[in-house]
Amino acid sequence: MKDTMIGVDLAKRVFQVHGATMRGEVQFRRKLTREQFRAFMAAQAPAVVVFEACPSGSYWAREMAALGHEVRLVAPQYVRPFVKRQKNDAADAEAIVVAAQRPEMRFVAPKTADQQARAVLFRCRERLVHQRTELVNALRATLYEYGHTVPQGIAHIRRIVAILDASDADLPELVRDECRDLLAQIDEKTARIDERTRRIRTLSAGTDTARRLQTMPGIGPLTALAVEAFAPEMTQFHRGRDFASWLGLVPRQHSSGGKERLGRVSKAGQADIRRLLIIGAMARLTPLGRRSIPEGSWLARMLARKPRMLVANALANKMARAIWAMMTKKEDYRDPARAAAA
Repeated sequence: MKDTMIGVDLAKRVFQVHGATMRGEVQFRRKLTREQFRAFMAAQAPAVVVFEACPSGSYWAREMAALGHEVRLVAPQYVRPFVKRQKNDAADAEAIVVAAQRPEMRFVAPKTADQQARAVLFRCRERLVHQRTELVNALRATLYEYGHTVPQGIAHIRRIVAILDASDADLPELVRDECRDLLAQIDEKTARIDERTRRIRTLSAGTDTARRLQTMPGIGPLTALAVEAFAPEMTQFHRGRDFASWLGLVPRQHSSGGKERLGRVSKAGQADIRRLLIIGAMARLTPLGRRSIPEGSWLARMLARKPRMLVANALANKMARAIWAMMTKKEDYRDPARAAAA
């Protein structure tokens, strides 16, 4: 058992280090540069090192683990209540130690280098999609100034091309040139998005976990990659309900005095996985997707009496629980309705 806990407030150049015993007695406080911090930690006896879960947290967690330390990551919102009076680097480092020593504290699992690489690919694709949407909206806004209305979405880009090519369109030549330049940028973004989509499909087909996740209706390569990149080890959750709660797919509570008051979904947790699960659930609730819903099933009964978006959130919650079961048991998806009929 380690005798020392070291809290580190990470930064770009200067790190604040706070060392204490497991009983909270302060041993040292240091302000170190990056190079000094690495050398200082290499000289320390194996200890429990705690960082806030920040962009560089997983990197430094791997570096400290290589030096023989036990590493823990704490979510910043769990550290904030322990900051005493004025906020500064030294107070933050001390608060990290105090928070980590709480017996009920929850920790974040550090990501591996492969997980971070998949996350970078996912985020790059998302950024390109946002940039393309911005360009399409700029193009629509320009045409709207000249009386041409185009519906939202990349699917209507051909209508824009037809407007620009029409000889009777009342558009100055300068506007046509600028709009064609925007179209060229949109084509470039689309090509880059497609290239990353192909890479995601290749990665999703190369691992057992991603292949297993895609056996569930509503989950494709993008969602499977997001689960692999952003979700922690499922063994950290005692049950599927805990994983759904971590994703923010449970109602926000305002309960008091023994009376439950439930509101909208909390949206606390990993936003990318939650969004993709809801999109996948909505795909199952389209007119085409409803054909595969058995009569009398839970989903059919919900659709008969609840709004579609509420049903989509409930279905996404069930999908999250099924993901937990599939990954902990290492089994493919089994449709509950078909299993009951069999």
